Amino acid sequence: MLRLYLCLLVALADPFLNSKKTYEYKYEGLVRVGRELPDLIESALKLRCTFKIIGESPQTFVLQISNVDVEDFNGLPRKSVFSPSQKLTKRLSAEFSQPVVFEFSKGQITDIRTAPGVSNTVVNIVRGILGFLQVTVKTTQRFYELVELGIHGVCQSSYTVEEDNNAKELKVTQMVDITNCQQPAALYRGMALAPEDKFSKQRGESVVSTVKHTYTVKSTADGGLITKAFAQERQYFSPFNVKGGNSRMLALYLLKVSDTTDKIVTGQVQSRGNLMYRTEKVFNPIPVVMINLNEPVPKILDLIKRLAQANIYQVDSSSSTEVLNLIQLLRVATRDNLDQLWKQVLGNDEHRRGFLDLVVEVTDERILKFLETRFKAADITANEAGQALVVAFNHLSAEPVSVALAQEFLSIPLSKSQPLLWNTVVLAYGSLVYRYCVYTDPCPVTVVQPLLDMATSGLSKNSEEDMILALKALGNAAHPSSIKTLLKFLPGYTSGAEKLPTRVQSAAVLAFRLLASRDPHNVQDIVLNLFVQRTLPAEIRMLACMVLLETKPSIALISVISEVLLEETDLQVASFSYSLLKGIAKSRTPDNQHLSTACNIAMKILNPKLGHLSYRYSKNMHFDWFHDDFLFGTSADIYMLKNESLIPTKLMLKGKIHFIGRILQFLELGVHADGIKELFAGKIPQLKKDLGITDFATIMKILSDWQNLPKDRPLLTAYARVFGQEAFLMDVSGDSIQSIIKSFSASAGKESMVWQKIQDVQKGTSWHWTKPHLVYEARFIQPACLGLPVEISKYYSIVNAVTMKAKAEINPPPKEHLGELLSSDISLHTDGFAGVTKDHFVFHGINTDLFQCGVELKSKIISALPWAFDLKINIKEHKYEMNLTPSKTVTELFSVNSDVFAVLRNIEDPSLFKITPMMPETADSQQGLPLPSLQTKQLCFLWQTEDSEVKFRQCADAKIYGTAVCIEAEAKRAHYLHEYPLYYFLGRTRFSYQLEPAKGAKPIEKIQIQVTAGRKHPPGVSEIMNFTHRVFKNLDATPEPVVTVKALGLSLPAKLLGYEGVAFNLPTAQRDNIEMIVSEVGEEANWKICANVKAHLRWGAECQTYDVSMRVSAACQPESKPSIHTKINWGALPSVFIMIGQKIQEYVPGISYIMGFYQKYEKNQERQAAVTVVASSPETFDMRVKIPERTIYKKAIPSPVDLVGFEAVNFTMSI
Repeated sequence: MLRLYLCLLVALADPFLNSKKTYEYKYEGLVRVGRELPDLIESALKLRCTFKIIGESPQTFVLQISNVDVEDFNGLPRKSVFSPSQKLTKRLSAEFSQPVVFEFSKGQITDIRTAPGVSNTVVNIVRGILGFLQVTVKTTQRFYELVELGIHGVCQSSYTVEEDNNAKELKVTQMVDITNCQQPAALYRGMALAPEDKFSKQRGESVVSTVKHTYTVKSTADGGLITKAFAQERQYFSPFNVKGGNSRMLALYLLKVSDTTDKIVTGQVQSRGNLMYRTEKVFNPIPVVMINLNEPVPKILDLIKRLAQANIYQVDSSSSTEVLNLIQLLRVATRDNLDQLWKQVLGNDEHRRGFLDLVVEVTDERILKFLETRFKAADITANEAGQALVVAFNHLSAEPVSVALAQEFLSIPLSKSQPLLWNTVVLAYGSLVYRYCVYTDPCPVTVVQPLLDMATSGLSKNSEEDMILALKALGNAAHPSSIKTLLKFLPGYTSGAEKLPTRVQSAAVLAFRLLASRDPHNVQDIVLNLFVQRTLPAEIRMLACMVLLETKPSIALISVISEVLLEETDLQVASFSYSLLKGIAKSRTPDNQHLSTACNIAMKILNPKLGHLSYRYSKNMHFDWFHDDFLFGTSADIYMLKNESLIPTKLMLKGKIHFIGRILQFLELGVHADGIKELFAGKIPQLKKDLGITDFATIMKILSDWQNLPKDRPLLTAYARVFGQEAFLMDVSGDSIQSIIKSFSASAGKESMVWQKIQDVQKGTSWHWTKPHLVYEARFIQPACLGLPVEISKYYSIVNAVTMKAKAEINPPPKEHLGELLSSDISLHTDGFAGVTKDHFVFHGINTDLFQCGVELKSKIISALPWAFDLKINIKEHKYEMNLTPSKTVTELFSVNSDVFAVLRNIEDPSLFKITPMMPETADSQQGLPLPSLQTKQLCFLWQTEDSEVKFRQCADAKIYGTAVCIEAEAKRAHYLHEYPLYYFLGRTRFSYQLEPAKGAKPIEKIQIQVTAGRKHPPGVSEIMNFTHRVFKNLDATPEPVVTVKALGLSLPAKLLGYEGVAFNLPTAQRDNIEMIVSEVGEEANWKICANVKAHLRWGAECQTYDVSMRVSAACQPESKPSIHTKINWGALPSVFIMIGQKIQEYVPGISYIMGFYQKYEKNQERQAAVTVVASSPETFDMRVKIPERTIYKKAIPSPVDLVGFEAVNFTMSI
């Protein structure tokens, strides 16, 4: 839990200001961000100044600020000292020297006016200063509550008054509740798609703030006189649950008060509002960035070029962090600057793409006007337009002017030039409407009217594609006014709706998903009515039940669902609805805490009738977990909607993240196989429904008729929802599949796209692609009593990079069609690199355009895959060869680095920032837990007790190939168990997975992999699936191999080293028999693995050292139940196998108990494990497991699939 302290002290004259007086006083403000622990680094900022308040009229006063002094701190509490910040002091002094005019009447400040050039940051600091003049003192009450306007907004204050008769003073304490303000000044950005979870907040908070003012008011002849004023504001922040943790008070002293007679000339001033904190239209700077923003255009161009160049053959970790710098510069660029930049990057594909990837983070109307110009000029491709627009709309600040400009894209010709682009434009507009309505209540119907018109138009034209697109966009928007339009597409509400395609009706039902939280009662009435109508298609009823449960229905509604299911005759509906209830009944996430109780009751009612239904029917599978201390959890759902075909007609996968009191539906993917469903219409009786070979063959035959579907009917529809909003929608038609098949067919000629690619590769081709983008930006800004913004921000940016070079030689080259390649020798050389860098930042502290003071968590994840190899192919001769160059240097394939820092930055010295790890490398930081120490030859484990430092390194050497794979890990932690878990994350973390040259190995020139297939017809798929290992040696004759695979390390003139695997086909009178030998290549090598399908596996020296065998048989006689018997026997085994087996055996009793198995100790056959599974019913089976020292068994285990048709199976398979 990070803490932020803000303390102010001011000694004032009479708060009831006399316009004929001049008041002079001093002011000191302090902000500290850290942990308040002696061995953890903190950041702090201190501001001192002198003020004069001079009256101009009875209600108008002038504030003059002077003697400004700024100091900063970055070090250990009570050991380090504050340092002067001279340049920042000079900058603030210049702005504070401008007089400030304010209106003061009846103890309230109503208007603040400044010179035009005064920055918003300085005005907000002035608001904090003037806030001390506003205090309501009631001498007749000891405790009272008032709703007052202050810097935090319109909030409730609780006052306590104590009287000191001897000193003739009142002690006034004011506590401000800033978490429940009627009109809060606090701001959220980037959180509209992550709704609050009130039940999670009941379990704990991740942010807790307290504000306390204390005044000493002395009685005088003119009235009350404030002689002391002190304020302390604390904010506790943790990514997890904030529990406990009181902070200490800071000691401050009273400063003198004096009167003067100075007069000040104010000049031209403009109104800046009242005491309530204000944020400029251009939002605060990115908190982890502090750069000079003057002349942004050349800086932007330079960064774009550097990002592209730095990530060609590597992932450049330093350049990836500059993505936020580039975004910050783009956000201060003018509209004309954007056009200027476009002209300069237009001709370079790499720079053009990088610019379009990040200019979309200009989150106001500038980006919309820029993209509108591009769309109308049509100087970007449809692909570029779609990618840019979907990000721009979803990251856009949802203001009225932005929504109005976004509507224009619905009528631009380029938007409709391609179906996928048009889908993107419409869906993205719906998402923008949703976010706009989150902050606008009531939300005007005008913003959703274009989508309503689109849906109505599609219905009147009977255009299935138009209706579905409009309905999905309305689902994104979730505007309450759209309910009336949605009902036009639902049977039972509008005449003729039942004649609409089921696909359209389904889209209308799913459009209520987001409305379920905005208008739950209306949505419940609608979808419940659909669910109980047994004449509707099963798919519509299942989706209605799904939406109904997303409204979080009461226990009464759950009872209604249960009653319907008890009488349900459609097993698809019954199975799906039952599984939905069952998943919620087991849920542990806070949003389901009441609903899960109701569903548990429903389970007891429904289980006897529906608990046996297998996965042959429609199902929902729900998984979740939640940790109260972390205030974090995840949930996942898999929805499978089927008809009698056994193949899902709808498959949806959804994942949610529960964190800091919010729910984020991170990703949902879905495939709707409506065209496939039509293929099966009327053909279901052909299926035996036993999931056997006959059914499989029948299904494949039906699917082969896909070309006979209507041309306007898609075979599949794929979609993706990101953060709960549908962002991608694509239909896959039969024509598109046919086109792909034709392009790759042997008869394809020069008109084929593949033909052209082959010609390019023969000439030599290269390709480089870099894509930087900001995945999310979430910000919470709360004003502090100093007038400074306390910010909690999270940023996640990614840089993807791919570089590829390839050149092929084809002899003879194809002249007419692709089939000629089957008779050619093909040689291909390629090298390249693919990588991704993920940067994650969390900031807590003060963030202004002039300075930053706070704590940052920085995390970087890098994945990299370089390659370079030669490939030789001769399809006619069945020969394939690949040559790779082993790694000569350390190549990092994957790494994670993270640490937490205390930071200070200011715009006057942007390059001299202070950033220090919160855990310093000093002896004072050594506090930890006793941990073991272990060191071995291959495995290095160093756990240092004193400073809780863990170091780990392990390598697996493949000396034959001159390569080693290594894992390294390092962690340094501050262990304070009384505040687990946040303290565990306050430290350095590093993990890496890398390739490096094997130590002590001979130099290897290249690694060669050869694959040669035999001339004879290879065995069938069923033989290969049944193939496992056994001994094969001492053959009387050497048969021709079916396939030979060699993996060799070449180091000329030394002899070959490596491994060779050979598979043979030895036909017998009954069936083919697959046998295989894997052997080490080398003069003295005798290590082998020998196997075939009729015996057991042996390996070691000449296949004689170790052996294991397995036998599987299944049978069903008329007098017995279907059963499967499996036996595993072993002889000598390697010591590591024995150790693993002993460890597993130790856990068997506990695991079997947890899983509900019974066990008894008895002497069974040595060196054997036997498993027997008996089908006790079509829905359940019994299992018995025998190992040498005990028998474990359980009866009536629910089967995931129906055991129908199993009684026809009899086989025996030895392995």
